[in-house]
Amino acid sequence: MKYISTRGQTEPMDFSDVLLMGLAPDGGLMLPESYPQIDNATLNEWRQLSYPQLALAIMRLFATDIDEADLADIINRTYTTEVFGSEDITPVRKLEDNLYILGLSNGPTLAFKDVAMQFLGNAFEYVLKQKGERLTIIGATSGDTGSAAEYALRGKDNIEVFMLSPHGKMSDFQRAQMYSLDDANIHNIAIKGMFDDCQDIVKALQQDADFKAKYSLGTVNSINWGRILAQIVYYFKAYFAVTDSNDEKVSFCVPSGNFGNICAGHIAREMGLPIERLIVATNENDVLNDFFNQGAYNPRPADKTYVTSSPSMDISKASNFERFIYLLLDKDTARVHELFDGVKSGTGFDLSDVLQVVNQRYGFAAGKSTHADRLATIKAVYKQTDELIDPHTADGVKVAKELQQDGEVIVCAETALPVKFADTIVEAVGEIDIERPAHTEGLEDLEQHVLVLDNDAELVADEIRKVVQPS
Repeated sequence: MKYISTRGQTEPMDFSDVLLMGLAPDGGLMLPESYPQIDNATLNEWRQLSYPQLALAIMRLFATDIDEADLADIINRTYTTEVFGSEDITPVRKLEDNLYILGLSNGPTLAFKDVAMQFLGNAFEYVLKQKGERLTIIGATSGDTGSAAEYALRGKDNIEVFMLSPHGKMSDFQRAQMYSLDDANIHNIAIKGMFDDCQDIVKALQQDADFKAKYSLGTVNSINWGRILAQIVYYFKAYFAVTDSNDEKVSFCVPSGNFGNICAGHIAREMGLPIERLIVATNENDVLNDFFNQGAYNPRPADKTYVTSSPSMDISKASNFERFIYLLLDKDTARVHELFDGVKSGTGFDLSDVLQVVNQRYGFAAGKSTHADRLATIKAVYKQTDELIDPHTADGVKVAKELQQDGEVIVCAETALPVKFADTIVEAVGEIDIERPAHTEGLEDLEQHVLVLDNDAELVADEIRKVVQPS
């Protein structure tokens, strides 16, 4: 399996090289030359597998340059009951008839990012050891990616982590999770701006070829193919959990800002998983909702991005969207390059002429949820089931119920545990004791370690220079 760039100017590469690289040298995103096709007999075989076994069956198709025994070892060390709290790893629970929740928030940082990030941490360490190299991770987070990455990479050999977050824009719990870490290889930087500003800095440093080479830059943001690969697995696992045969179709509703999680679902569908629809749920930052309903993609500048009560989705430039557009435009790399150069300079694009293809060929639909919607959904679910869901998951449930067709089975992808967003939960249901895992008790009271910087890529580069010895 070789990997190519959405912009067509990067030589085909192996999985291990792509894993460490992040953004392609030509500014595009790496993805396989083609997606493996899974037949009915294989689906039947996979239906019987445990989570680690299924992960190996899928990942071995993509990571063909890693010895299979070594890949199995990485996976078996990653997906354990001790780390994720159950043998199922990503258990599915029924909310109501034809509506399910895919539990993705049982890892160390209580968010779905752990499922991929725990794999990425172990894979990074293995590949770096094999190559005799080191890696400087530069990442951006709107809340959950940062803590998931830091918990996965803390203390790892040959890895330094610089994580950018929007100053004052995350929940108290999210800040405490990240900033309380005092591991020597973890460096938190709060940028005066929005998540998109942080993301732009990451991309700017990644696109500086000399700086990237000199300081061995990689990324754990969802532009990293390893993240997407790990997420593909739980779409298959969830499908098997809610069906008895491969003749049944299932839809997935995914809260989305960066288009990473639902991109993995899109790839699973392209591989042959019987997915009916992929429903994108956005918050007030509804750029993706506009595209899937109208065909126009118009990312907003940071000062036009709303600060909401589902902060992990406060994003106006969907980093992974380019992977889908590449396929939508029949792998026309020149056109992809043109469109996303425009996005970088602040110009959107209109593909309304192919909107029917987006919906019918690729199965996409989308809806939007507001603060009032998520409060009402959290309250209704709690009253109906005595279960709390976090604000992002509530966005997904709201949109799923709104768009659900007769007889359609929808699985909503959980984003995080409710305790990470206690203020919003209390606003929705009143004062209540919100369950939290023992290892998070007193988290907000710990000393925090963070550097606040202006929105300037060069200031971040200087911090990297202070810590990392140049090659």
